Amino acid sequence: MPDSSKTSEVNGRLWGARAEDWANHQERVHAPVYRAVLDAARVGAGTRYLDVGCGSGMAVNMASARGASATGLDAAEDLLKIASSRTPAADFHAGDLEELPFGDGAFDVVSGINAFQYAGNPVAALSEARRVVGDRGTVVVVTWGEPDGMEAARLVAAIRPFMPPPPPGAPGPFALSQEGALRGFAESAGLEPVEIFDVDSPFEYPDIETAVRGLGSAGVAVKAMELAGEDAVEEAYRSALEEFLQADGRVRVSASFRCLVARPATAM
Repeated sequence: MPDSSKTSEVNGRLWGARAEDWANHQERVHAPVYRAVLDAARVGAGTRYLDVGCGSGMAVNMASARGASATGLDAAEDLLKIASSRTPAADFHAGDLEELPFGDGAFDVVSGINAFQYAGNPVAALSEARRVVGDRGTVVVVTWGEPDGMEAARLVAAIRPFMPPPPPGAPGPFALSQEGALRGFAESAGLEPVEIFDVDSPFEYPDIETAVRGLGSAGVAVKAMELAGEDAVEEAYRSALEEFLQADGRVRVSASFRCLVARPATAM
């Protein structure tokens, strides 16, 4: 029987379906988060850095530019092709977060930027990150900030009607947004939280159609399209985006992300 804790096949299909749109329109809105993660983890010359769920590789590209020995892992081959073309000096792998193809202590820093929650078994995925940093490395977990007052949360809600009801007890997109839940998640994988901070990273687009293409490139949006149709999902996004349209035609949506910096508990 297939191992249900491994989700690379499903996630690879969903997140790779619109790889060019993700790389060209959506990944860049997260640039402030990538910079903040690399700063907090002190990624620089000589750092052995791994980004899991790396997508089209912007964080890896930034780390490489700082002189790090940078590696990325993702489930989507089409995203990895873009990442590799952008940063030929980096090393990219396709695989599962729950079974990283690296030895114990192979990295100084591992980041999962809106990644661990998409694993079939998030605790197993985070435990793998802890394993590959050994006893002295750093793991950074990034998830959504608290939804209250965050405009981007309304975009998440816009496609909720198209998704099937989640199983009882299933975590939602903001399940780790509360500080206590995020700390508990880290501790369950043998990590000791060191620092938690929030990063404002607004979603900015030149126009509504670009915003729709960017938002529609995420795996959750592709899943909604499979269930309800592309037109229905895109129209839902257009309607939700109207309130964020600026006088010059641009779109700006506030978004916040919560970052946890942790180290293996044995290192504390």
